[in-house]
Amino acid sequence: MQFWVIISLAPAASQAASCLAPVPPFVPSDSQAARDYANIIRRDFEIYITDVQDYLRCLDQERARAFEEAREVSQDYGRFLERVGD
Repeated sequence: MQFWVIISLAPAASQAASCLAPVPPFVPSDSQAARDYANIIRRDFEIYITDVQDYLRCLDQERARAFEEAREVSQDYGRFLERVGD
């Protein structure tokens, strides 16, 4: 029986988004190193900006999914309470 409970919960758990925050770019404190690697650092910032936009979209989607799930669970709980007479 426990096996079926675990299997039935697996799809719900896998639906949760895995939004991973991007790592901010590294900027060397040494001015010469910053100048030497300016093109790489500039590109790192551009990638970060794109990644943070994707991250925020992911969070928005996860928030919407979580609200919908909570609404459905709340309805399930209401039906459960009606069945048990609470």
